[in-house]
Amino acid sequence: MSQVSYYTEEGLKKLKDELAHLEQVERPRVSQEIADARDKGDLSENAEYHAAKEEQSLLETKIAKLKNVVANARIIDESQLDNSKILIHSIVKLKNSTNGMEFTYTLVADSESDVRNGKLSVNSPIGKGLLGKTVGDVAEIQVPNGLMKFEVLEISR
Repeated sequence: MSQVSYYTEEGLKKLKDELAHLEQVERPRVSQEIADARDKGDLSENAEYHAAKEEQSLLETKIAKLKNVVANARIIDESQLDNSKILIHSIVKLKNSTNGMEFTYTLVADSESDVRNGKLSVNSPIGKGLLGKTVGDVAEIQVPNGLMKFEVLEISR
């Protein structure tokens, strides 16, 4: 069963670009590697051939999964979202109640996640714990290191 995922236009374009690269650049490259290895003779003892076939299998699996994600992707109309609570594509300013540090994250789909650049997956423990919260709420979130408490300082788009 396919799961619908929501993306920004930029995020969906990035997925489509990756898919095009895999299909138009990587697939022909791997096919050529297989052909070159096949030309070297006995396939039963040809490590290059078996490695290229394995790479092809992994590539085709990745392409199929990416096609499925793109087929089930939806672009969010951010003008229709409620700005009073945290949803996907919300930009949230948080304060760690334990140490007082402040963070700003944008909640995004899994494939757009990039914590170093402030993009946090809505399916991560922190992302799930923040969904639906409003300014002033304190989110208690269980993470691998223990329980964390974040105060929601600001929500924007």
